[in-house]
Amino acid sequence: MTTVTRAHLAESLYTQLGLSRNESAELVETVLERISGALEAGDSVKVSGFGTFTLRQKGPRIGRNPKTRVEAPISPRRVLVFRPSPTLKAHVNHTVLPDHDGAEDDD
Repeated sequence: MTTVTRAHLAESLYTQLGLSRNESAELVETVLERISGALEAGDSVKVSGFGTFTLRQKGPRIGRNPKTRVEAPISPRRVLVFRPSPTLKAHVNHTVLPDHDGAEDDD
């Protein structure tokens, strides 16, 4: 399993687009800052063909420590949710998405 890091993304930009290493690193940081800023402001972030990042508000509730079975209050909080696009799901599962443009195939 490989973890994709900021350095990996910057290196890909450097090799595939010909940007300098500094420009590549700055571009990655800028994109991630924009996404983070939008989410902090409560906005959803949609990356076409990849997925959507949204925030969901969770209310207060009573939880239970599974080991001790002692109840404890859980405070309200916002949680980050990622919903992958159908394109990403199909790519991960090595499947082909049906054509939705309304045209029929002439096979």
